[in-house]
Amino acid sequence: MNHIVWDWNGTIFSDNHAVVSAVNEVCTAFDREHIDLDEWRSVFSRPLLQCYERLLHRSLTDEDWARIDVLYHEAYRDLLHTCGLANGVPDVLEEWTTVGRSQSLLSMWFHDELVPLVAKYELTGLFKQVDGLRAGIGGGSKAAHLERHLAELGLAPEEAVVIGDVVDDAEAAAHAGANCVLVTTGVMSRSALEAAGVPVADSIQEAVSWLA
Repeated sequence: MNHIVWDWNGTIFSDNHAVVSAVNEVCTAFDREHIDLDEWRSVFSRPLLQCYERLLHRSLTDEDWARIDVLYHEAYRDLLHTCGLANGVPDVLEEWTTVGRSQSLLSMWFHDELVPLVAKYELTGLFKQVDGLRAGIGGGSKAAHLERHLAELGLAPEEAVVIGDVVDDAEAAAHAGANCVLVTTGVMSRSALEAAGVPVADSIQEAVSWLA
């Protein structure tokens, strides 16, 4: 495996506190008590609509979901300046390219916001391609996005490994025929990640060591 497809949020971008704070803005709006990171990890899954229905203990209409999308992203953006790169970034990424291997970035964060954010942290040159979500409202599976991402790179799926922080990364990789390593640095518990049946690491350094 010579190519890594990195996830962004919770993997190479450390933003758990902003995520939980934004989720709690949603909780406030829907009269639900606030949660902590452990509780969010216990309920998190994709599609996110069903995840929020479990969190808020109610069915959600299209109007509710549109409201949640706005509430969450406005609150998250307000805290974006307090987030930063995960431990080991950019060193791990630089080392990977130094030995002649390649990498790309595929995120479910909005493409038009992801690209300048990656540039802000001076990471753009490390990736062959940077892709974010181009739809107006997110929350769905990464599978089709990964297939398109690999096709545009001209990569056979078996040449690539996805490194991400949620089970959806493993499910997308399996759907596309790629490999996967999950990290415990994001918004899912280790037990949930281990149930995906792929290697689980506690850092991106450890995740890359699986590929040696």
